[in-house]
Amino acid sequence: MSTLQNITPAAKRMSLFDRYLTVWVALCMGVGVLIGKLLPEPVAALRTVEISHINLPIAGLIWLMIYPMMLKVDFGSVLEVGRNPKGLLVTLFVNWLVKPFSMALLGWVFFRYLFLPIIGAEAADQYTAGVIILAAAPCTAMVFVWSYLTDGDPAYTLVQVAVNDLIMLAAFAPIVKYLVSGASGLEVPFDVLLWSVIVFIAIPLSAGVLTRKLLLGLKGRAWFEQAFLPRLHPVAISALLLTLVLIFAFQADNLTTRWLHVGLIAVPILIQVYFNAGLVYGLMRLFKVEYAVAAPGALIGASNFFELAVATAITLFGPESGAALATVVGVLVEVPVMLSVCSACNATRGWFPERRP
Repeated sequence: MSTLQNITPAAKRMSLFDRYLTVWVALCMGVGVLIGKLLPEPVAALRTVEISHINLPIAGLIWLMIYPMMLKVDFGSVLEVGRNPKGLLVTLFVNWLVKPFSMALLGWVFFRYLFLPIIGAEAADQYTAGVIILAAAPCTAMVFVWSYLTDGDPAYTLVQVAVNDLIMLAAFAPIVKYLVSGASGLEVPFDVLLWSVIVFIAIPLSAGVLTRKLLLGLKGRAWFEQAFLPRLHPVAISALLLTLVLIFAFQADNLTTRWLHVGLIAVPILIQVYFNAGLVYGLMRLFKVEYAVAAPGALIGASNFFELAVATAITLFGPESGAALATVVGVLVEVPVMLSVCSACNATRGWFPERRP
């Protein structure tokens, strides 16, 4: 890797979809609620189309979200981790030994105690479960955008994402099972949770790896990254937005009387984001990790794989549940909050060592 030069980096911009994702999510919330109120019978029919607790319309849309993201991950890059392990170890420590447990504590404190008189016991359990599911899934897709905006090392970001995805296959289900049961009191059927991991992680992950290998061999890396992947990005974003329309249509009755709940759910999520970002960033500085690794590591620790979280909450508790609502609130707040974390990283790059040759 070349050394950093003493020049001001060129301004970087997100795509139109990514930059205004919060706006699109808010619009989809409104459209979804409107559809749910005006067309209750068709919405009720869509809600019942499921196999093994998995809602098929939403499952299909979530597949269209997750599969393009998995195509970006190069698992061969995992072999390079031995060259600079400190950054990855810090990220894994926070993602798997701090983040889910601290979120369970925050959910328990805010929903089952501080906000309980406002939201009631049933909603408290559901919201606690939702934020735990959100925190147990480290970011996979949007972190590439955050890394780009902070001049992160793209190769090392791939390593961090790939290793987290592999750990998620084994760790996500038991963490969700035991934390949700302990913090919220809700029973989580392990077989249903395991099925959601297979459907929403293992299968699209395998399909992405196989497709990537095949197309790289046939067309080459330049065509794959510059022509093929950009075509799929609008598909993934469109699927996300349509999923949100369906979710909010399913929850229309609840949402018309519970707008305050959306703001309350956002409180522990915001605390969690800034806490984890600061913890990773501080540990990276303590261990003298270079900025190009520290910044994306902090962003991975702060953000969530909200597509998986939404799918899991729907599978476990239903598309009209409070748990599903809590995961969607994570989508709503993520973009503006993560942009603020990106700005903080860019402003403090001088705290870290320059890139080593």
